[in-house]
Amino acid sequence: MGTRREPTARQLRLAVELRRLRDAAGLSAREAAALLGVNSVQISQIEAGTTGVSEERLRRLAAHYACTDEALVDALAAMASDRTRGWWEEYRERLPTSFLDLSELEHHATYRWDVDFLHVPGLLQTEDYARALFACRVPRLPADEVELRVRHRMQRRVIIQTNRPIPYKAVIHEAALRIRVGGRNASRAQLARILELSEADHVTVRVIPFELDDFADVTAAMVYAGGAVPRLDTVVRDGPHGALFIDSDAQLGVFRTLFRRVEAVSLGPERSRDLIHRLAKEL
Repeated sequence: MGTRREPTARQLRLAVELRRLRDAAGLSAREAAALLGVNSVQISQIEAGTTGVSEERLRRLAAHYACTDEALVDALAAMASDRTRGWWEEYRERLPTSFLDLSELEHHATYRWDVDFLHVPGLLQTEDYARALFACRVPRLPADEVELRVRHRMQRRVIIQTNRPIPYKAVIHEAALRIRVGGRNASRAQLARILELSEADHVTVRVIPFELDDFADVTAAMVYAGGAVPRLDTVVRDGPHGALFIDSDAQLGVFRTLFRRVEAVSLGPERSRDLIHRLAKEL
């Protein structure tokens, strides 16, 4: 397989998981290479994501690493053999790589959770709302790039607006619903859009009201994407230099706990809809 110049986040995740399996087995890269009849440089390239690995070789490595988690091995094998060129490829070299990585992650996700405190989650946004957010970026983006990002964001909604949508849960703070983005009419249309989407059986929207007490310690906005197996779950958070993809077991456990906590303290779906209706009437 050829060398990749810029592995995707999914390719890097496969590489990381193979390295974790080797470490757990207590084998060196040289020992792993000997098992496949290759040199240690090739193992290093596989574990850096700069070159791929065939399904046959992956399964041989997993067997040598004494990995007994068949579901995990099958999931990794599917990742190794995946040659998907999704709709997001049209944006390559036109948008930041993290945009494409998020789209690819969502495409393969088995479910999706969002928590947000200042903005409506991207999958629920209208065009006008998204356009207003991108237009106020600092430094200011050119108009054509704003439109490109808006179009990409709208296409991402396919995961919850297709014939086979994935389960989606969003927990949104009341502050995000009250902040006017794009003006009164755009904000009203945005609330209407959330209400419309929340009527779908696979979509659950909950609101954290201002009146909630003792909430200061739960402030972690996140995108949580379920993998084929729990070990392959991923959290995405905005960082100072772009999106951060988080995949360690310990951190995933923390974010699962945080999500369950905000879900527990938020209003139920019906009460959340009532609050959103009231906020829309106030505009």
